[in-house]
Amino acid sequence: MSVRMEKVGDTGPLLPLVNMTPGALLARLALLLIVVLWTLPTFGLFISSFRDKDLLSFSGWWTALSVTERGEAARTGTDEDQVEENGAWFIRGEVFQPGEKEILAFGIRSTEPEVYAPGESADLGDGVTLTVQADGRYELRSPVEFDMSRGRRIYFRAAVPPKFTLANYGEIVASEGVDQAFINTFTVTIPSTIIPIAIAAFAAYAFSWTEFPGRQLLFAVVVGLLVVPLQMSLIPLLRMYNQVSHILPFFEAKSYPGIWLAHTGFGLPLAIFLLRNYIAGLPKEIIESAHIDGASHFQTFTRLILPLSMPALASFAIFQFLWVWNDLLVALVFLSKDLDQIVMTSQLRELLGSRGDNWEILTSSAFVSIVVPLIVFFALQRYFVRGLLAGSVKGG
Repeated sequence: MSVRMEKVGDTGPLLPLVNMTPGALLARLALLLIVVLWTLPTFGLFISSFRDKDLLSFSGWWTALSVTERGEAARTGTDEDQVEENGAWFIRGEVFQPGEKEILAFGIRSTEPEVYAPGESADLGDGVTLTVQADGRYELRSPVEFDMSRGRRIYFRAAVPPKFTLANYGEIVASEGVDQAFINTFTVTIPSTIIPIAIAAFAAYAFSWTEFPGRQLLFAVVVGLLVVPLQMSLIPLLRMYNQVSHILPFFEAKSYPGIWLAHTGFGLPLAIFLLRNYIAGLPKEIIESAHIDGASHFQTFTRLILPLSMPALASFAIFQFLWVWNDLLVALVFLSKDLDQIVMTSQLRELLGSRGDNWEILTSSAFVSIVVPLIVFFALQRYFVRGLLAGSVKGG
């Protein structure tokens, strides 16, 4: 008896969803929702970084592609700007640059800002009239010579079209000291990433495959350090630096070695925890075979453990690089604001001004500062999930 099988059709990517259990489908939808909620603010920040400062101040990024209406006010010229034509006196000008906006209505009182349509003449009394066109041009007309030292205020509602600009990025890139701050940030971040990884890798191997008194207790202390808030240790650490700096200049607070050691101390507990769990989960037979062949602990570590631990090392390298690169608090405590030490986050903070006058550059500065972390993440992302999961669930 033969059975004839026919291909009915390709259901495409929907087939796995149809065959999923309700729990698995709910988990997928929840994960998709988390990704959207996590990505949406970043997308909004990216759109805002190209918007004009005035638009940012009164409308959200989701309105970036639509025409926005808002109320504004402006003043006309004074009697110094008047000209005489055919026995009448005129003051002409523009309330905004041509092409920027379109006036929908205007008025001469703040309580009635939308009385007149563009092109209509408002009677100001004594034969004086005011005409405002949709493109922002205005004309004051008087039968006698004007006598006003201050311009007449015009209230209007304008339609503002979408506007995108690179001015925010240009202001950051062209600012003095940004290039040096970029280099200083590399000077801080690279050693502060390599040093804790190197120390934690040796410590993780010792906790996993060597026997020494108090090993479990010491590892419990390391895990306990994970819950110590960074802010609580800054002042004690800075005082220790000041006390020993006259003996050991290497521990001077306002120096690169000082901040390297600080970031190393703050990053070591998590590094040891992740790497120890990963290294302890490696096959025991590999370690025993190396010992049978006469390999020392150092040879086993360098020739076997390090190559096999690349996913975990890369995972922590991403974390540590991101933390140090985006750090502001530790840099303010352990480095000065001099040109040869100020880092990128501190430099961008200085660009905002003491009162946040240049707040519009916050969005663009965020993307300028994350360019390098994104490159690092995508370069190592193939190790990231594999190493992170292994370091989180394996134990020894």
